[in-house]
Amino acid sequence: MFIAFTLAYVYYALELKLWEFCCVTRAILLLLPQPPFKPIFYTLVIMDLCKALPGAFPAVVAGAVRALFDQIADLDMECRTRLILWFSHHLANFQFIWPWEEWAFVLDLPKWAPQRLFVQEVLEREVRLSYWDKIKQSIENAPALEELLPPKGVSNFKYNAEDGGDQTENTLSVELNGMVKGRQTAREIISWVEEKVIPVHGLDIALRVVVQTLLHVGSKSFTHLITVLERYGQVIAKICLDEDKQVMLMDEISSYWKNSAQMTAIAIDRMMGYRLISNLAIVRWIFSPANVDQFHTSDRPWEILRNAVSKTYNRISDLRKEISSLKRSVVSAEETASKAKAELEAAESKLTLMDGEPVLGENPVRMKRLKSYAEKAKEVEVSVQESLEAKEALLAQAIAENEALFLSLYKSFSNVLMERLHDACRDGTMRRYGQVDEMAVDLENSSAMELDPENGRPTTSHSNGGRVTNGYNIGEKEQWCLSTLGYLKAFSRQYASEIWLHIEKLDAEVLTENVHPLFRRAVYSGLCRPLSEL
Repeated sequence: MFIAFTLAYVYYALELKLWEFCCVTRAILLLLPQPPFKPIFYTLVIMDLCKALPGAFPAVVAGAVRALFDQIADLDMECRTRLILWFSHHLANFQFIWPWEEWAFVLDLPKWAPQRLFVQEVLEREVRLSYWDKIKQSIENAPALEELLPPKGVSNFKYNAEDGGDQTENTLSVELNGMVKGRQTAREIISWVEEKVIPVHGLDIALRVVVQTLLHVGSKSFTHLITVLERYGQVIAKICLDEDKQVMLMDEISSYWKNSAQMTAIAIDRMMGYRLISNLAIVRWIFSPANVDQFHTSDRPWEILRNAVSKTYNRISDLRKEISSLKRSVVSAEETASKAKAELEAAESKLTLMDGEPVLGENPVRMKRLKSYAEKAKEVEVSVQESLEAKEALLAQAIAENEALFLSLYKSFSNVLMERLHDACRDGTMRRYGQVDEMAVDLENSSAMELDPENGRPTTSHSNGGRVTNGYNIGEKEQWCLSTLGYLKAFSRQYASEIWLHIEKLDAEVLTENVHPLFRRAVYSGLCRPLSEL
């Protein structure tokens, strides 16, 4: 089916005008809430067509990218994220070649302007797919854009000998590093922490030394990090028992990997997978002041939050699939056990009496085999039923955890938005910054892209990548609210099926009459809930 769809898709590209096909592909890739296939499918189709039609298709793709770039401020936040991931991946397959000089003007825009942020995030993703020096070389036609490159992904270890610092903590880190290199067990290190570090220096210093040192030991590669977590994760778990300590743990991770958004996200995601960090702690950390201030200027906190919510959702989805499979197995096991029991009973009914004693009317060997088969079938039935009950219990627990997660998430969104929306909007609308007429920004619907009726090209896009406007006329407070509301809407849309299970509790605890109308509108829009209920 996948191959057939691909062939039909390519045939469609050859039959249609290339620009029309590119518009269709772009629309499907950015389809909400989800495209028919995974985004990688469209990435591969576009990439293969660029290679198959090098004289025509790459120019069409470039035109589509420019058109979307011109309208990026009106694009849904989920679509922006997909576009960033697709574009960076696409460029990675074509030697990162792009006329970056066309977009050099973004450096004159505020740091929160969507076009500047788009270029910044594309470059950051490219560095992940290659290496820093290669991407710097790719923008040599616009060297000023180096300002938007992420820092080189070196770690920020607090206990480097040449940096000085607290000598006590340095000494403890050196000692712990020696214990790790000496392959001492997690139990031995826990004893050292509990007996020699915490009583003398306190839990906070113990946490800082342990986390920084173990991260440093595992900093060489992703594999090294996994090895350290598998071997010494119990040490971290022992000193990060509650949310407060887990938030401190993430502060240390963020500090150590402050130059690498990728490694920060990977470390937190892996620690959540090993149950060292809870999803509630992640939500709490994401909505801490330091991260909240980045909501409109970086994808770093949103990537971590997306990973946490996605991992929780995937766990529930996996459990539901396992339960569905186990239910079918239970039915099958019951039928098998019933059939085996019936065969055994039928054989036993043929017993005859001889001299007052029962005598097997069937072959004794066959009777023994039937009895053994019936017993095993019953054992399988009981085992599968117990597995089903265990999975159902895990699902009930996971759903309860998911409810707590969404309540925490929406309360956090509501709290931070409540603080800023009143200053950034009036009469339920966002205002443009620095304009005399204060034109309102529609938070519900994105502006439609106007097309030239003759060639289908956006009227706001220039063939040379030029811009119609010279600046971005939304202030920082307003952009922060627009970005945060956009992500709120995107989360609500993506996980609507799960959120609806807890809507009564959300209505009672979050979506109360005191909540800001723009917050409510964003949630309702994401959930496809009638606005008449506002």
